[in-house]
Amino acid sequence: MTQHPPQRPLFFDPNLRVVFGVTLMAMLGVASVTPAFPRIVQALSITPQAVGILISAFTLPGVILAPMLGVMADRFGRKIILVPSLLVFGIAGFLCGFARDFELLVALRLLQGIGGAALGAINITLIGDLFDGHRRTAAMGYNAAVLSVGTAVYPAIGGALAMLAWYAPFFLPILAVPVGLVVLLVLRNPEPMVQTQLGQYLRNAWKLMRRGELVMMFVAGVVTFVLIYGAYLSYLPFVLEDRFTATPLGIGLVFAAASLTTSVTSFRLGWLAKRHGEYRLIRMGFVLYVLTLAAIPFASSLWLVVLLVMVFGAANGINIPSILALVSGAAPAEYRAVFMSVNGMLLRLGQTLGPVFAGTAYGLIGLNGAFFVSAGLAAIVGVALAMSGKGEGRREKG
Repeated sequence: MTQHPPQRPLFFDPNLRVVFGVTLMAMLGVASVTPAFPRIVQALSITPQAVGILISAFTLPGVILAPMLGVMADRFGRKIILVPSLLVFGIAGFLCGFARDFELLVALRLLQGIGGAALGAINITLIGDLFDGHRRTAAMGYNAAVLSVGTAVYPAIGGALAMLAWYAPFFLPILAVPVGLVVLLVLRNPEPMVQTQLGQYLRNAWKLMRRGELVMMFVAGVVTFVLIYGAYLSYLPFVLEDRFTATPLGIGLVFAAASLTTSVTSFRLGWLAKRHGEYRLIRMGFVLYVLTLAAIPFASSLWLVVLLVMVFGAANGINIPSILALVSGAAPAEYRAVFMSVNGMLLRLGQTLGPVFAGTAYGLIGLNGAFFVSAGLAAIVGVALAMSGKGEGRREKG
């Protein structure tokens, strides 16, 4: 049930603004460091294939821990999980800036990932708790727009810092510490009232999550993040540096251009969902993924690459919040955190597998192969969504 008067402007809801702060921290662990990857490869004498481990080490704890943290958030409350997570994320991330060998850096990234494991799921859970219907979809869109602002700003900041020192971007996560204090002192959210025994709770949650349309959304979410964290985030920097001699700052600005279209698309998601339905929008997003990933290897100028990644960013603005809104809307309040945490686990799995998937294609076929194989994966999922025929034109009732 919506927790605030309908006349309140949704974007300025005070609780939603706290969620925005958590969202900005949740994606800081990757977006700010990827422009430094070419410099890290040189400074630490590692291969381009190995540098993706810095993403995988950060995302792997979420694959393992997210469901357990979701169960705890449903049974004990959102804040009791969220606040310590922000503190661990911020302190461990800050310590990464002092590492000077690859093994220690990977270990600290793993610790930072433990802190970050719950962030991306619980912030979305909070939106599901606070809003319903089209307001939930709109809030998801606003949140994704804020996230995309972060993905625009963080790569530019990270790239600029990397020009000073390759390790400088790793100091940024200390910002999560004051955000944790704001969550503790300012956030006013409804907490679930779980009455069932743990065993029955888990059986009920498993039964609810096995529905066919929901499974399809889980698959779409995983593959979306394989595409983003694979060819796009891990290997687009090498295309930009090798073919267009882009600096880390220039790489960050290219990512920022994509994030601009993500922000605009996400901000208008509520309107788009009312007109087309979330399911149809997701299918459209996968069509855009295929087109952009297949075209990037053929781009003959930097400006064409910028145009393509902006279209890729629009696909992100459609897909990510639409998938999250559908999963959140399918979850009863007392099971919402575990729903979103399982979804978060799967998205972390996509983030973890993305660099490995694209890196394997790079090793076998070359840099272009990382993009062609990723386009093929997007095409397979797009066809599966089209053939399922589920949710055509459907909209969540608000």
